[in-house]
Amino acid sequence: MKIEVVTKRLDEVAADALVVGLYAEETKLPDALARLDRAAAGHIKAALDAERFKAKAGQVTHVHAGKRRVVVAGLGRRAETTLEVLRRGAAGALRRARDLGARTVAAGLLGDRLPVRERAQALVEGALLGTYTFDRYKKDKSERAVEELRVVETDGRHGREIAEGAHRGEVFARATAYARDLINAPANELSPSDLGRAAAQVAKEHRLALRVYDRADCRRMGMGAFLGVAAGSAEPPKFIHLTYAPPGRRTRRVALIGKGITFDSGGLDLKTSEGMLRMKYDMAGAAAVLGIMGALPQLRSPVEVHGLIAATENMPSGTALRPGDVLRAMNGTTIEVGNTDAEGRLTLADALSYAAARVKPDEVIDLATLTGACVVALGPLCAGLLSNDAGLAKRLLDAAGTAGEGLWQLPLIDEYREHLKSEIADLNNVGPRGAGAINAALFLREFTGDLPWAHLDIAGPAWSEKDLPLVPKGASGVAVRTILTYLAG
Repeated sequence: MKIEVVTKRLDEVAADALVVGLYAEETKLPDALARLDRAAAGHIKAALDAERFKAKAGQVTHVHAGKRRVVVAGLGRRAETTLEVLRRGAAGALRRARDLGARTVAAGLLGDRLPVRERAQALVEGALLGTYTFDRYKKDKSERAVEELRVVETDGRHGREIAEGAHRGEVFARATAYARDLINAPANELSPSDLGRAAAQVAKEHRLALRVYDRADCRRMGMGAFLGVAAGSAEPPKFIHLTYAPPGRRTRRVALIGKGITFDSGGLDLKTSEGMLRMKYDMAGAAAVLGIMGALPQLRSPVEVHGLIAATENMPSGTALRPGDVLRAMNGTTIEVGNTDAEGRLTLADALSYAAARVKPDEVIDLATLTGACVVALGPLCAGLLSNDAGLAKRLLDAAGTAGEGLWQLPLIDEYREHLKSEIADLNNVGPRGAGAINAALFLREFTGDLPWAHLDIAGPAWSEKDLPLVPKGASGVAVRTILTYLAG
């Protein structure tokens, strides 16, 4: 979908469909809709009245006005307007326009309570995220698609702000869609080597520095935990390090780590067939990191960011990691393997150790589909946040609120550290069933040194089993927009 900003009245813009927003519980039509209604001899208002359209948030309807369709997005009560309401309104409206066969859509900024730049971003984000499809492997592809969205600036006073917001919204949405594409791809077409090639393409297109380490390199660095997980797979592991350097003086240096298990069978502690079904999504954190790294140069972020991914499969074989084995991580910590299906934290242990030793960032953030326990605690719409730094945690929570992504902080309870005790090693990689998400985060904390660190457990919202307002069934690309909001300011 091409995005264009035009300066005209909405009723003057050439398009197959026009999108307007409407607040609930208000009798007077907004100016743009009132003009369209007058041109249609009152047909639009009559149709809305006949339908008893309440303009609740998320409601969408349409009216044929001559050769064009007017799509009306309900925004709910004016006083309750949020950016997420606007995103979802745009998503629903663009889906309706697409389903009506519109190729070009013109939309004025939805709502009027929030800043123009933010509303423009929300409009474009919602339009792109809400119409995302993944049909790469389908022979029969839908011919219905919106090819161009014309964002309308009506008075000539806010063109620059609208253009900036529309650009930001497009970058955020396309980064999310890129992550979705990687996660939705089947594991037979997205191996650790494929992730390395994807990183190389991102680096080439956006002029990022890249180093991809192979198994021998990782062995020389002492990444015994990561290589232990990789031992059972015929696919060679790859450790990926992308670097974005800001164009001006950097404000700080951040290490961003994504869990990159391209398929998780559970290893010798084999998952059930049902539990294994969606495990191509276990690299959702890595996909998010690649999407973010590609977006940062387009946003000219002032933050130096190092994207790290320890990519491997977790497979059973004669060479696979066994329960009871002891691994030595890059920082020298020894780990008894209590369960081979708690593999993500082992790969992250070496990625965190690498960040502390080689990157030396001001702060580190990891994104991981880490525990089913977090899904039990927070459900499928909310990620968990655990951090050793209150300031970093608050900044991430604020960014998630702005981005409209669910994030809730769980406590790091120091007393639970004893759950990870081993009789023969420094740590066990699993603890008791209770507080599983906290135990996993406490394990990760052992490898962060003194760095301010935040862990986002995205196991719940990384994959949706049903269509949502901004996420079709499948991969969500969760955390991309939250982290971009945080890093781009």
